[in-house]
Amino acid sequence: MRAFFRLFLLSLQFLTRIPVPGRYTDPVPLADYRQMIKAFPLAGLVVGLCSAFVFSITQLWWGNLLAAAFAVLTVAMITGAFHLDGLADTADGIFSSRPRERMLEIMRDSRIGTQGALALIFKVVLHVLAIYQIAESKPSAIGLLIAAPVVGRSLGALLMYRQRYARESGMGNLFIGNISAGEFYTALILGAMLTFLFAGGYGVLMAAASGVFLLVYRAMIQNKLGGQTGDTVGAGIEISELVFLLLMAH
Repeated sequence: MRAFFRLFLLSLQFLTRIPVPGRYTDPVPLADYRQMIKAFPLAGLVVGLCSAFVFSITQLWWGNLLAAAFAVLTVAMITGAFHLDGLADTADGIFSSRPRERMLEIMRDSRIGTQGALALIFKVVLHVLAIYQIAESKPSAIGLLIAAPVVGRSLGALLMYRQRYARESGMGNLFIGNISAGEFYTALILGAMLTFLFAGGYGVLMAAASGVFLLVYRAMIQNKLGGQTGDTVGAGIEISELVFLLLMAH
């Protein structure tokens, strides 16, 4: 249990900007970082709880639309827009219609291009509108706000398990193609349990549907790049979280 708690703190340190004392994470060797995938759903839970809290407070003053915007902003701030950056980089590279190596170079470029900017705009706008629609039509908005980041970070395992790393080096190489079956299924099962807790059986079903959508995305990335990168995993987390909310808003 202590080892798992350390992995949870490590996942918080890796996926968010929440301060975690180094004495709790420094003992974990770099080679074991892949094990933190098991705690990704719990890191998503923390992000979701913060987002839902901000939504519930701002909703009292400004209503559902502005509360939805603040909920999305909260996620971006807590995560340091970590996955949004991956989404922008992936869009710039994949939609450049260049050869594979050039796509990877574009994705490394810190400057954002037109495709990346459009991807960010559409993603954020759709995210806000999906939350707004849920808040207007469903009594379970808070639970879904908590569940959505859990779903995204759980399904991210689909982009790591039995996948090839598209680059020669990088942080993504710690996870992509290196997580075990036990770590993979632990992430999915824990994610499903938390999703059921906050979104019910229908939420688990829609999370599974989001996973199917993510498998299509995975195949497209494999076809374009020959494997996954940290950017494509981050983009996939953002995409699956958004797809889940859009399905739940139906």
